[in-house]
Amino acid sequence: MQTTSYSHPLFCFSCRNISTNGKTKCSVKFGAPYPSQLDRKCEFNGKLNRLFVLPNASDSHPSASTVDDEMNTNHAPNGMSPTFLSNWSPPRYLWRGLSVLILAGQVIVKTIKGKIHWRNTLQQLERVGPRSVGVCLLTSAFVGMAFTIQFVREFTRLGLNRSVGGVLALAFSRELSPVVTAIVVAGRIGSAFAAELGTMQVSEQTDTLRVLGSDPVDYLVTPRVLATCIALPLLTLLCFTLGMASSALLADGVYGVSINIILDSAQRSLRSWDIISAMIKSQVFGAIISIVSCAWGVTTLGGAKGVGESTTSAVVISLVGIFIADFALSYIFFQGAGDQLKNCI
Repeated sequence: MQTTSYSHPLFCFSCRNISTNGKTKCSVKFGAPYPSQLDRKCEFNGKLNRLFVLPNASDSHPSASTVDDEMNTNHAPNGMSPTFLSNWSPPRYLWRGLSVLILAGQVIVKTIKGKIHWRNTLQQLERVGPRSVGVCLLTSAFVGMAFTIQFVREFTRLGLNRSVGGVLALAFSRELSPVVTAIVVAGRIGSAFAAELGTMQVSEQTDTLRVLGSDPVDYLVTPRVLATCIALPLLTLLCFTLGMASSALLADGVYGVSINIILDSAQRSLRSWDIISAMIKSQVFGAIISIVSCAWGVTTLGGAKGVGESTTSAVVISLVGIFIADFALSYIFFQGAGDQLKNCI
């Protein structure tokens, strides 16, 4: 048997632990300067009891009371039952997907209202455009030459030399140039956007902007979205030109198909709508890359590890969105059978 006593200016109590048959029973007795005000005994048998000692309003003498919680784990106030889904939180991918839609709507509204930080927009435009030209052109050139190797040899054996330029022009303008450029920009620019905004989020720099009276959407997100949507069509046009040039040089030097025949065939098969559709696709791809990357950045949690996960996830989601949007736009723009290659046969 173990007894421990405690004292306080307002009250005193003693705690006694009694062991019987391997079971421990705790007995607590409270006392006060005026026993008539406080003299009770509480026993704890596996329950969580709370003790409240307060002075009386009339004579300032202490009075005590205990409350049995009985293992209340839902943390709901006494007398109130927990509501449905009170402890449920939505999955992370769900509220991140909703954040993409909300962020896109905010960017559209602020762009229409003219709330654009032009200095940041020009800085991001330089970053997305001129600084990405080299890697985009290099990638487009080698993709074009690899594509040329695959089908020019077969076309020459079939005697379809005059169709080589038309096939190259249609493939580059409709699919290869917009998609390849978007993939390069997603890997280079999208990852940078997500990493930067994620670092600012976990280091509370975005909260500092709000304290200073600046809207993070105006200052950080809108310039990046506008810069990507403006620069990506121009990069696509440059990649289309260099891809066609590298393919024509390879076909002339390796397979003996004259450059003049390739250019004449491309001119006969191409239409203005092919270039316009490529520009539209590029703008859509740019919006997907920038909005997804910024949304994943501003919803980053968990420090440096969260920044890395957000960056990787942003690039993956952007690529998936690019491929889905490419299929949808191609189905809308180029339905039915085409007859453009008939002009170059």
